[in-house]
Amino acid sequence: MANRIKKGDHVIVIAGKDKGKRGDVVRVIGEKVVVSNINIVKRHTKPNPQAGQAGGVVEREAPIHASNVMPFNPATGKGERIGTKTLEDGRTLRVFRSSGEALDA
Repeated sequence: MANRIKKGDHVIVIAGKDKGKRGDVVRVIGEKVVVSNINIVKRHTKPNPQAGQAGGVVEREAPIHASNVMPFNPATGKGERIGTKTLEDGRTLRVFRSSGEALDA
């Protein structure tokens, strides 16, 4: 899974309770990713007057495993697998395996 998915990628969830939903990767934590508006959990928090934080039930995004998301290809409208291509100058580029289109700008 190493660097197949990066922060800012548009992904689609392929497994779990949010299967079929799409969102952008907010954060990568090891082999897990946090996707915007995906895997919303309720967290019961105590008030913290020093930080100016009110108590109560807070909804936030929880991490999901990177194997449960797939980069979304807007050209085909589906999630697709990622491969790498090395350019002449030595840079590595992520490309969609089906079409060979570059994922990185």
